Amino acid sequence: MTQRDPRTRPGGSRIADSPEAWEVTSTEVPFEGKKTSVRTDDVVMPDGSVARRDYQVHPGSVAVLALDEEDRVLVLSQYRHPVRQKLWEIPAGLLDVPGENPLHAAQRELYEEAHVKAGDWRVLADVYTTPGGCDEAVRIFLARDVSVAEGERFEVSEEEADMEHARVPLAELVQGALAGELHNNCLVVGALALSAALASPDGPDGLRPADAPWPARPFRP
Repeated sequence: MTQRDPRTRPGGSRIADSPEAWEVTSTEVPFEGKKTSVRTDDVVMPDGSVARRDYQVHPGSVAVLALDEEDRVLVLSQYRHPVRQKLWEIPAGLLDVPGENPLHAAQRELYEEAHVKAGDWRVLADVYTTPGGCDEAVRIFLARDVSVAEGERFEVSEEEADMEHARVPLAELVQGALAGELHNNCLVVGALALSAALASPDGPDGLRPADAPWPARPFRP
């Protein structure tokens, strides 16, 4: 008996997001900051009415779930002022320029925040963080074969100067996420995605290659 792919709907279609753009009749930019801005669009709804939508315009981000030889994940804690909490996170950062290769950005962030390099890279997950109010897209990488990077440590400042580093078993992070004790979206998504990948027949080697296309943020090879 042939088993049906659980991602396939009755009739043969796959569960997958699809590109779509509703008509915008006007656009304003009421705020423009150093890295992000706020845009206001008047959008034509399916019934013909026009609704105003405010959202943050974001350059995009990368995050790295780095797994060491003892199957521990490299994490760090950082104060996040908007939520008034010090969160445990995985190394992450913004794409510096439009079209930047996300792998290069991820390698930079792993070096700057943890002084670590990795020999094997895979795409773990691509997510929109808050699609109802922000266009931020994040690519989360799995980095394996990690080791200490050469050279001087990157000099950090502001919130990053207070970061604490740790290496934590994956199972502990999954448990913390499900218990509501860990809240950073990249850490939670990354830990759960890696747990699922490890349980799959192909394991992490079945994940997409590090240079897989990313329609949300197209990049140069």
